[in-house]
Amino acid sequence: MNKPALFASSLLLLSQAYGADLKTFAFTADEWSEGEPPKEVFVVDGTIKVAAKDGNKAIMVSPDNLVDASAQFAVSAAGESVIKAKVFASKQGRSNPRFGLAVHGMSGYRLIVNAPKKTLELIKSDEVLATIPFAWSSDTWLWMKLEARKTGDDWTITGKTWAADATEPAEAQIKHTDKGLKGQGKASIWATPYSQTPIYFDDIEVAIEVPAEVK
Repeated sequence: MNKPALFASSLLLLSQAYGADLKTFAFTADEWSEGEPPKEVFVVDGTIKVAAKDGNKAIMVSPDNLVDASAQFAVSAAGESVIKAKVFASKQGRSNPRFGLAVHGMSGYRLIVNAPKKTLELIKSDEVLATIPFAWSSDTWLWMKLEARKTGDDWTITGKTWAADATEPAEAQIKHTDKGLKGQGKASIWATPYSQTPIYFDDIEVAIEVPAEVK
């Protein structure tokens, strides 16, 4: 099967997984050239490139700039939003990285692995709203998934992680309820290379509720 057929199949599977009401997008770095990222990757801050990793390619957050690097994907949500991705990061000496995913723009919810603090956190506008102990393993691929779902006037924000070679857990690890969320903005990746080693993202999937004219 060629790449266009594989891409179409992946979008079909995503639509089935997230429901027909959400528009789905899939981003796989193997389809891109190494170097500067394509237009599908909107870099907000930091040095972000497409680079070789483990015989494939991935989106790399370079340690050249020790900032909260971020890049956005797909179109802006107007309602529910889901982002899922694989992440690879490393420690160096006693220094550990911080990385994660976000929905609903720059001030939206972020699911962050805070390796220096050994926690998994839900953050909004730089405020930590929920946190749990988390034992992160260096130099391994890790799946992360962040969902913002609405029931009536209430929003439920959930996050989970699992090993790249494991099955996605049914239950979320971390959860928060929000009654005043606007539900607008793009999904994104975040990383802070405190350990001064690259942080890689790959197999990024986004599912969002969009205005009717976009569907």
